Amino acid sequence: MSCMRACPTDAVRVRKAHAVKLADRCIDCGECINVCPRAAIVPLTEQMTDLSKFDRTVAIPSPALYAQFDADVPPGVISAALKQCGFSDVECLSPACDEVTAATEMFLAEYRGQYPLISSFCPTVVRLIQVKYPELVDQLLPILAPREVSARDAKVRMSEQTGIPPDRIGAVYITPCPGKMVAILEHPGMAKSNLDTAVSISDLFPTLAAAVSKVGDGEPDMSGGETASGISWAFMGGFPRSLPAENTLPVAGLRNVIRILDDVEKGKLRKYAFIECHACAEGCVGGCLTVENPYVARGKAIRLRQRLPSGPAFDRDLTARRYREGSYLMDEPLAARPLRPLASDVASAISKMKERDRLLASLPGIDCGACGAPSCRAFAEDVVLDEAEQALCVFSWQREVLGRIDDLARLVKLQRDAEGGNR
Repeated sequence: MSCMRACPTDAVRVRKAHAVKLADRCIDCGECINVCPRAAIVPLTEQMTDLSKFDRTVAIPSPALYAQFDADVPPGVISAALKQCGFSDVECLSPACDEVTAATEMFLAEYRGQYPLISSFCPTVVRLIQVKYPELVDQLLPILAPREVSARDAKVRMSEQTGIPPDRIGAVYITPCPGKMVAILEHPGMAKSNLDTAVSISDLFPTLAAAVSKVGDGEPDMSGGETASGISWAFMGGFPRSLPAENTLPVAGLRNVIRILDDVEKGKLRKYAFIECHACAEGCVGGCLTVENPYVARGKAIRLRQRLPSGPAFDRDLTARRYREGSYLMDEPLAARPLRPLASDVASAISKMKERDRLLASLPGIDCGACGAPSCRAFAEDVVLDEAEQALCVFSWQREVLGRIDDLARLVKLQRDAEGGNR
C-alpha cells in the first residue's frame, strides 16, 4: 500500500496481493524503493561479477559517491580504492561537469524559444515530463549529461592508449539512483548511450569502504582530478553559474518538481530562464541507491568542495569549439511519451471517458486504496479499461449488498402482504 501511494504517476497497483508496475506510467524515480517496508522492489543494476564481458572497465563515479564518505577522505583515495575493487581505470567527472556547464551557458545565451528551459540531466525528470507534461518536452535542455560526455571521452582516450576497440571498453557509472540505469538502456535524446552499464553506490559501498581503509597516504593527486565546481553537481543549485540568481530556479524532490512543472504548464514561471530540476531530495546525494542521509551527504559535499581546487578542470576554448561542432548536443530530439488513451479511436475514447466519469461520481472519493488502485479516479479508469472489477471497491460492494438486502426485504413484504390479502 505504501509503494502504491508513494508513486507520483499512479504506476503501481496491488493485484492478487502483489504489487504490479504499469510500465507506461513508471518514471523510475525510486520512490517505491524508498518506502517499501519489505524491500521487495529492487533496482535494475549490474553486479561487479557481470563486468567481465569487457576487456577493460572504466569507472565513472557520480559526484554523490564522494559525499558518502567523510569530507577528509579525498577523491584521490576513493579513486585508488575503485581500482582495487576491479576497475581498470577511473574517470573523474569534474571536467565533463565544467564542460557541460559552459555548454549550457552558451546554449542559454543563444536560445530564443519558450522560457523557462528545464534541465535534462536528471533522467527521472525527463521521463516525468515525457509522460505527464508532454507539451513541455520542447523546453527540455538538449545538452548531454556530464556522465555521457565523460564516458565518450574516456573510451576514446583509453582506446588510443591501449589499442582496444571502444566497444570492448566498458564505461560503468557508479549511480546514486535507478533512473540513470534506465537512461543507459533507453538513452533518451541519444541513438545509443556512451555508458554501458551502472553499479549502484549502495551495492558497491561495503567493498569500496573496505578498500578505502587500505589505501595509503601519498596519492599523486589527492583530489583525484575532481574540482569544487564538479562536486557542486552532487546537490541542488550547482549550475549554471553565469545567470543571475533571480533568473534561475533550483528545485529538488519529486513532489516539489511536480508543483513547479504544474506552474510552468500554466505559464506562471516565464520570468525564469532556467529551472534546475532534481527528482531526489537535495539532488543526487538523495538518490535511493546511496547509503548516507541526503542532508548529511549534502553537508559532506559542501565541506569537500571547500577543500578542492576551484579549477578550471577543462579547456574553455576547446569546449567552445566542441560546442560549435555539436559535441554536447543530443543527437535525437526528445519525444513525448503520453499516457495511453482510453481507446484507440476518438469516439470510443470519449465514450469510455464518460463511463469513467459516471463511475467516479458513484465512488466515495476517499482514495482508501483497498481496491488496489491509488485513487478512486485511477480505479475508475482501470474498470473502464477492463483491468479491474467494480466489485473490488468495498463501498460499491457494500452498496450492492445493501441494495440486494433491500430488494429482498421488499419482496418479503410484498409476499406477506399478498398472503394477508388472501386470508
